[in-house]
Amino acid sequence: MSLDRDKRENRIARVVIIGGGFAGLWCTRALAKDRVAITLVDRCNHHLFQPLLYQVATAGLSAPDIAAPLRHVLRRQPNVSVQLAEVTGIDRSARRVLLDSGAALDYDYLLVASGAAHAYFGHDAWAAHAPGLKTLDDALEIRRRILTAFERAEAATDPAEADAWLHFAIVGGGPTGVELAGTLAEIARHTLRREFRRIDPARAKVRLIEAGSRVLSSFPESLSENARRQLERLGVEVATGNPVSMIDASGYVLAGQAVAAKTVLWAAGVAASRLGGLLAAPTDRAGRVLVDADLSVPGAPEIFVAGDLASLTQDGKPVPAVAPAAKQMGAHVARAIAARIRGESAPSFRYRDYGNLATIGRLAAVVDLRGLKFTGVMAWAFWLLAHVFFLIGFRNRMIVLTNWAWSYVSYQRGARVIFGASEPRRAKQAADETSG
Repeated sequence: MSLDRDKRENRIARVVIIGGGFAGLWCTRALAKDRVAITLVDRCNHHLFQPLLYQVATAGLSAPDIAAPLRHVLRRQPNVSVQLAEVTGIDRSARRVLLDSGAALDYDYLLVASGAAHAYFGHDAWAAHAPGLKTLDDALEIRRRILTAFERAEAATDPAEADAWLHFAIVGGGPTGVELAGTLAEIARHTLRREFRRIDPARAKVRLIEAGSRVLSSFPESLSENARRQLERLGVEVATGNPVSMIDASGYVLAGQAVAAKTVLWAAGVAASRLGGLLAAPTDRAGRVLVDADLSVPGAPEIFVAGDLASLTQDGKPVPAVAPAAKQMGAHVARAIAARIRGESAPSFRYRDYGNLATIGRLAAVVDLRGLKFTGVMAWAFWLLAHVFFLIGFRNRMIVLTNWAWSYVSYQRGARVIFGASEPRRAKQAADETSG
């Protein structure tokens, strides 16, 4: 049945949206008043505010503070059905999405906004030793590793072993890496003071490793240099110009030198979600789908791709894989679908870059708003207010503000609970259960 015939019959269009992140959720909300039946599919039951994920990883916030159940967020939108499922296939000819349950969803319009995964540049074995930060599970695992490292250092009888536990390396000098490094330095030098008897947490070494010539390379060079100075004032060692060449359980190799480090965190690269490969569409080197100007897949005007999975060049530069771009893409796809339903052509997407901002630590941040650059306390206050404003839900905003206010006054971090078994321990437990 053609879309023109759908329009003549005034049939409700079936829209399937894969992914409840920024692009998927913003598209869903923008279609609230349109004559569509939306099925939102995600393998998680929540929308995650990823810009604050590092705060969960460093024990500043709890997981529910930056996540909201999708069903709750969309409870007042009757044209939406939420399905907790994993997508296993996309049949373009039949216009059908296949799920891990064996069920299938028919669609008239499809949005694939499944985000991105970690990229280790061909060294996938490093993932076990250097976890990345994309999901709540990642954040909780990183938190467990960070807090456990101080406990292991306290228990160590060999000074070299204690030093290895107190060496924290963050690979990747983008916003996530900078935020992790600055916060780790604050934890070691302020939060954990006087809490240990055999070690001095302030001796912990935090090293930020960036293969390029400077951190925060997407920012103007002056702000990048300012960020480096602020990190160094916090006690972070910033190593630029060399990539790591090996990561294993004992540490990493940098510039030919093996370094003993028990905690290595990955913030260096991302790869497109595997769902991009299910579309049988052209992709770039990172696996992102090369979309047309209206964000549709070439040759398939009923399929759209948005967020980190979409590859689009604008004014000679790629549209960045950041939250504001994903939100704008999601809202644009909603307008494009509405236009197609009316029998009109979809408009071209136009990304509006409102600037970059990154926090470095207590009262330290850098902000670039369309050429207006500022740093320090003013930038930190702007970063804080911007992130609180864009959080989903009044409850989350109030809790985050309260937690941050308490942390500012006391230097304490309220989510310092270690739970969950380590990988070796989980493997041992599984072996014991099998043998038992």
